[in-house]
Amino acid sequence: MNDLRRTARWTGGAYLALALLGALGFLLVRPLAAESAGYARLGVALELGVVVTQSLAALGFFALYRRDRPTEAYAVASFGIANAIAILGSAALLTAALAVPTEAGGDPGTVALLRTVADAFWTTGAVFFGLWLVPMGTFILATRLMPRLLGVVLIAGGVGYVASAVISAALPEAAGIADLVALPATVGELWMVGYLLTVGIRSAAPSRTPESAAAAVG
Repeated sequence: MNDLRRTARWTGGAYLALALLGALGFLLVRPLAAESAGYARLGVALELGVVVTQSLAALGFFALYRRDRPTEAYAVASFGIANAIAILGSAALLTAALAVPTEAGGDPGTVALLRTVADAFWTTGAVFFGLWLVPMGTFILATRLMPRLLGVVLIAGGVGYVASAVISAALPEAAGIADLVALPATVGELWMVGYLLTVGIRSAAPSRTPESAAAAVG
């Protein structure tokens, strides 16, 4: 296994861990955190796990992309780290909320405010998670080192995810629409994770036969 494919494997592993920790923390544990300090602490731990795996995945994509497309490499890494910082902000606020009963006499209003702001970090920070999918996809279209359709789905998913974040923040009553426009992102991410783990990345773009070149011109 060459170095590029080895990097693709651990990038896919980090991306898979990111998806699992994010789903477990945000969808399952977070709704229970307000009722139990144990769940709240678990939620903080999971969010810090998201920060670590997001950062590792961003570093992995930078390593994969920098040789052929340095601009896309920098963009994916930058947007990925920005999203990790947003989740870190949420984790910090939840940690502060856990400390309130000891340090501020247990003011429930303060705890509620901290949790509300933590939720807002997830909602608005999702813009960066959508943005990092776009250069991820344009890299594929430019290099053909992965299936072109995957690149198209990632770009569409990134645009949809950004739109979903904006809708969720500005029009919370339109949650159904926000979920709908984010669907292509989920498809693209799962496909990317699976491809990185099973195939990796091509060392060179597939050669074009005379027939395919003529068809492209025609």
